[in-house]
Amino acid sequence: MTPFKNFESRLVPMPVNNIDTDQIIPARFLKTTSKEGLDKQLFCDWRYDEQGKPKPDFILNQPQGRGAQVLLAGDNFGCGSSREHAPWALTQFGFRAVVSTSFADIFKQNSLKNSLLPIVVPPDFHAALFALVASDPDAKISINLPAQTLSLPDGRSVEFEVDEFSKHCLIDGVDELGYILKNDAAIAKFEARREGTLNTLAA
Repeated sequence: MTPFKNFESRLVPMPVNNIDTDQIIPARFLKTTSKEGLDKQLFCDWRYDEQGKPKPDFILNQPQGRGAQVLLAGDNFGCGSSREHAPWALTQFGFRAVVSTSFADIFKQNSLKNSLLPIVVPPDFHAALFALVASDPDAKISINLPAQTLSLPDGRSVEFEVDEFSKHCLIDGVDELGYILKNDAAIAKFEARREGTLNTLAA
């Protein structure tokens, strides 16, 4: 995983509520255990027509949808079934954060474990973000993970919540296994001390 650094980005607006994981990546693409190619299957049924050609009116097929690292979604993003392929597809496309007023719990946890930052903002700030991108599609917001802030070009900002363990892993660029492996020396020392204690008790 790549360490999560502070960044600026344009927004990709998707003002649709209750976008579920089957819309993010349809179930027929879940057979793979590789992340490769999932960017092409992101929002597949919305993005392509029956012949597999890109729909010109879908945001990801427009210039505004390319190169931006923040998806601005409607309420209750990521509801539906659990699948890590959903954050995989989003990160493979290039997204580093998704902004909404709420996320499904399982999607939120899957995202944090896969270097995708789900940012919950109040409804008024959420509306301000959509107004910003409507007035200036090239406007950039700033995301500061250590400070847990999202800032607008005019200086307005909002704090967002993220648990300390997930924040630590994102900043260090490690998953849960990677976190454990980084503590390998301490674990080995503990196990050696524990083995000595058990041997003493056995004697």
